[in-house]
Amino acid sequence: MPFRYRLQKVLDFRINQKEEQLMRVQKAQQAVNEAELNIQKNNQAIVETKQGMRSADPSLYDYYDKYLKHLYEEAERLEQIRIELQKQLDIEIQKLVKCEQNVKVLEKHKDKNKELFIEEEKKEELKQFSELGVTRFFRRKTEGQN
Repeated sequence: MPFRYRLQKVLDFRINQKEEQLMRVQKAQQAVNEAELNIQKNNQAIVETKQGMRSADPSLYDYYDKYLKHLYEEAERLEQIRIELQKQLDIEIQKLVKCEQNVKVLEKHKDKNKELFIEEEKKEELKQFSELGVTRFFRRKTEGQN
């Protein structure tokens, strides 16, 4: 009779939960990466605007100043978004760690149960061999007397 783990459905459910949580972590990481990319683009726009201002007509300085102010405000807003997304990523990672712990606990339990099962099978097998040996011994002994 092969080994059958009685909590296999629970283990499968927890493994599925872990995989779903891993997908959520990947999506959160992707969102953080996109936010960082947006911050880099905004910083590049600030650098380009500053360079453009150096070679621009002095009458356009006011427009450049307003645009730079807008870009700096945008940079602050993007940084706040990145911070919020990073917090969400950290929460999702903590959930993933918890899911992984739950799976490991059940896997260890399964391994221990399997070892016990194998040990019991070996004991049963040895018992059967022992009974066979005793039976053969008595048969030979009785055959030798006849």
